[in-house]
Amino acid sequence: MACLLLNQENVHLKIPSVDTVDGVTYYRIEVKIASIKWTVKHRYNEFAELHEKLVSEHCVEKDILPPKKLIGNKCEAFVEKRRLSLETYINAVYNYLKKAMPRELAVFLDLHVYDIYFLLQSMALEFFTRGVALLQTSTSYKFNPIQLYAISERLKQPCSSVEVVDKKYDFSHVLDFNSHLTSLTIEGSPEPYKTSNIYSSALSIELSTFKNVQNLTIDQYPVDKIYNMGNLRDTVSVLKVTHTKLRNIVELAMCEEVHKNIENANDSHVWLKVMHLDLSDNRIEMIDEAIKLLPHIECLTLSNNHLSEISNVTLLPRLSQLYLASNNFTSLPDDLHTKLGYIVYIDLSQNKLTSLASFSKLYSLEGLDVSCNRIEKIEEVKNIGHLPCLEHLRLTGNPVSTIVDYRVKVLEPFGKRAADICLDNEKPNQKELDTVSVHQALRIAREGKSPTFTASDAPLFSAEIPSI
Repeated sequence: MACLLLNQENVHLKIPSVDTVDGVTYYRIEVKIASIKWTVKHRYNEFAELHEKLVSEHCVEKDILPPKKLIGNKCEAFVEKRRLSLETYINAVYNYLKKAMPRELAVFLDLHVYDIYFLLQSMALEFFTRGVALLQTSTSYKFNPIQLYAISERLKQPCSSVEVVDKKYDFSHVLDFNSHLTSLTIEGSPEPYKTSNIYSSALSIELSTFKNVQNLTIDQYPVDKIYNMGNLRDTVSVLKVTHTKLRNIVELAMCEEVHKNIENANDSHVWLKVMHLDLSDNRIEMIDEAIKLLPHIECLTLSNNHLSEISNVTLLPRLSQLYLASNNFTSLPDDLHTKLGYIVYIDLSQNKLTSLASFSKLYSLEGLDVSCNRIEKIEEVKNIGHLPCLEHLRLTGNPVSTIVDYRVKVLEPFGKRAADICLDNEKPNQKELDTVSVHQALRIAREGKSPTFTASDAPLFSAEIPSI
């Protein structure tokens, strides 16, 4: 990021070109402070408005701005002459005011977007005027890494290098807001920031000013560029780290350590309150042992990674929901029930599974999503038809979903519980239930057993028995 206060003699202002949009001429200002540069566009009228303020409030000479011209101001030669004159003007104004740098000029040059101290002033102003309202809403406040980097750099200074006369721009408003914030989102980008040559993912940030964050979301920003995130271990209950190229869980769990070795972990590394962990859209190949540092997880989301096996989940005694969509699973172990314990919901959609046998002993399972896999045989449903709690099942997108009477044949193994099953987000209708009942009766007859019916079976039948 730029820092004008440390580079006042290393500032270059140019107006190299103009843009015409819908008949309006914009002058493109190129601002360069040391190695940081960006562009900002303004119309001549905006130069005039700035000049009026600088003349009345900061004693800038009135006659140094190129005059207005009502006729012929679209002429190419005139626009070129004005471009050169405005470049001379903006440099003259800067050289005259650079020591004081009034906010009007700083905002005109977009210093409040790219410069550390002027950006902090803008943040302070926002939190001074809207901080209480922002904290009272349930929505997360979204910081970009540029803002957090500015805060991090300011914290390195024992006091500000410049006196802020107007207290609404004071850095204390930023600190106060951060200390009370409960929901924080950090959103990066692989692209340069706005019109600058700043890559936010290359900036290091720290989170020591956040004291009460309960919901933390990090998106498209490398975890290894974040310091003092461990400061949040005692408060965060929902942790989402997505699109960060994270390769293993230990990088996150032991974020502040230089050498991230699970053998060196101790009680200080435990995330005490995290119940929901979302590490979707990363590059994780296995659930490593560091997951034990988040022992209270109830919901674990690892969709769109590179997983091919379920490991170390026995270290999560409270786990009830597991989301593993869009990974590399081709099969699951027969002893899956010993790994998952009292699991309630599993999402393994968009993988390459061919069998449901591994789910046969998950007696606490209430929901199963295996849509968009490679399950071909209807007989696979028999492996889960006896599960007493299963009510939500998704099989759509598998080859098996294309067979004749697919829904009826899937519901049949559930027997009298067929009416309770929501298949592919749709409850069975009465016709489907009637057909299931007839199929069950015929099957029992073929097996030479006498059917027994109870009152609970009655809803499956209607007055009319459909043809089969």
